[in-house]
Amino acid sequence: MRQVRNIKKPLAAVALIAIVASARLAGAAEIQGVKFSGQIRVGDTELVLANVGLLRYRIFIKAYVAALYLGPGVEVGRLFDDVPKRLEIEYFYSIAAGGFANATEVGIAANVDGQELERLKPRIARLNALYRDVRPGDRYALTYLPGSGTELALNGKRLGLIEGAEFAVAVFSIWLGPKALDKSLKAQLLE
Repeated sequence: MRQVRNIKKPLAAVALIAIVASARLAGAAEIQGVKFSGQIRVGDTELVLANVGLLRYRIFIKAYVAALYLGPGVEVGRLFDDVPKRLEIEYFYSIAAGGFANATEVGIAANVDGQELERLKPRIARLNALYRDVRPGDRYALTYLPGSGTELALNGKRLGLIEGAEFAVAVFSIWLGPKALDKSLKAQLLE
């Protein structure tokens, strides 16, 4: 009887490892009840889920979850190269469009020098004009494809496209740059 009990724990551990491994092989992820696909096709480009993360506001309040997608074979260390990438963010609270515009301006300004900021201002203004108010459960996606630009979509509906690899670096820096909006979220997405 004792031998049977000793076998149950290792078998349970093996079963748990198999479940986790099969989820990783599928590539999909779930965080805070929000599911992200393991792969996404954008036009002719396949993007693969790299990592997911949670942003908390004032430590206790869950603000949103995010998923970072990269082109096949692209390591997170090459995120700011001219490679396909996507950041999806699903919100737990309503946020006004103006809040996104303000956060975009502040986030980009924190991560680029003054000259670059001046060059990017017209494109930042175009992106800010695309933002819409969001409600809980809404999902924004920023997708950069080399030679095309950075697309902003809300709940799968394309809102607009901003050209330039340097713009993509600036906008993705809001969450993933040297002075990212939240260090914990950045670490989760880049681990």
